[in-house]
Amino acid sequence: MAASQPALRRELKLWHLVLFNISAVAGVRWLAAAAHAGPGSLLLWLIAALGFFLPCALVVSALSQKFPEEGGLYIWTKRAFGDWHGFLCAWLYFTSNICYFPTLLLAGVTMASYMFGQPGIRYSEDARLAIPATLAALWLTFVLNLVGLRFGKWASVLGAVATYLIAALLVLFGIATIARGGGATHFHLLPDLSFDNLNFWSQIAFAMVGLEVAPILGGEIYDPGKLIPRAAVLSGFGSAAFYIVGTAALLVLLTPEQISPLTGLAQAGHVAGGIFGAGWISPVFALFITLSIVGQLTAFVAGNTRLPFALGVDHYLPPSFAKLHPRWHTPYVSILTQGILASALLLLMQLGETLRATYQILVDLTVIATLLPFLYIFASGFRFGLRWAGAAGGAITALAIVLSAVPPAGVASIGIFELKVVGGAILLVLAARPFFVRERARVR
Repeated sequence: MAASQPALRRELKLWHLVLFNISAVAGVRWLAAAAHAGPGSLLLWLIAALGFFLPCALVVSALSQKFPEEGGLYIWTKRAFGDWHGFLCAWLYFTSNICYFPTLLLAGVTMASYMFGQPGIRYSEDARLAIPATLAALWLTFVLNLVGLRFGKWASVLGAVATYLIAALLVLFGIATIARGGGATHFHLLPDLSFDNLNFWSQIAFAMVGLEVAPILGGEIYDPGKLIPRAAVLSGFGSAAFYIVGTAALLVLLTPEQISPLTGLAQAGHVAGGIFGAGWISPVFALFITLSIVGQLTAFVAGNTRLPFALGVDHYLPPSFAKLHPRWHTPYVSILTQGILASALLLLMQLGETLRATYQILVDLTVIATLLPFLYIFASGFRFGLRWAGAAGGAITALAIVLSAVPPAGVASIGIFELKVVGGAILLVLAARPFFVRERARVR
């Protein structure tokens, strides 16, 4: 950015970035969704790691070296395809995270209820309690993000540590369970080809996103062109291993039918406590899950709030989005705007649905809206010479988008589901154009 433009403080070094990436990519809630789909999901994790995650790491690393400034995917797409496509890519990523934050916190709040023993478990999926608690946690996170990465980065560091403590505990529980007489699940490599699981397969690819967040913070990283590629390599292997090993360990403790896609990970801690006669395991496990989810949420909020800031600096959003808080030097207008929109969407999507169906609708809308910018990311990589990585990643991304439109079991109405998910994604695309045209005309 030019010296006359608002500048963010550089706060992130290599080890911060590695843990930041792990916190962003390794989402504990996806372990339960994968285990619920059965042991065949282990093969899907491997395919997603090779077909999506590896190409993503290669493209993100190369483009971060070529364009290390603040804005990441917005800058890459803008340089590759022009201003409108850069704006649309950033717009879709920004709005997709508005959908993502409530789903992450819905999972977190329901699993955090296991810290309070049997009374908490009884109400873990009760919308009357989960929705208000989610709104409270959502706003607490946005308010805390006003202080910036100087303090906010430690939430991501703590979240990454908690994530690996969860994986370590799952492995220990799994080994001990096998030693006591065998696991709960019979393992096989081929995934279940049922219609109900088609929707889930798209979430496997979505669970691998996160490496693109750090480059958005390029203006707040020491030497981003060098550190971002290094952090992507170091954190990439760890995140892929986390998903494969964690899913396998969870299936040792519980059968797929016993695992809730929303609270399954907390269930594992509860079951382990019963098997080994240690009541403290369940609340401690739930605490680590909560810390992990808070760390992941903090990482995505930090990255997502910088996109409207970059668009405001380029005059594609109102000038207020380019303003920084006078004390904390954070894009406070973007932070508050996201909080309001995420809260409204959470309440809107809950109408006429159960809590689990609300969660699934938000997840599917998020998957589509998030993966559309990845088509731009991989196309930008292809445009700038990463032919294999761009083509492979783009193909997997397109398949995942199509599968996201397949309604899962348990929705109240297939028509309403498609209207909310597919219609919502189309509406997000259409809504971008008036903003772009109006602000460009105003500046001219």
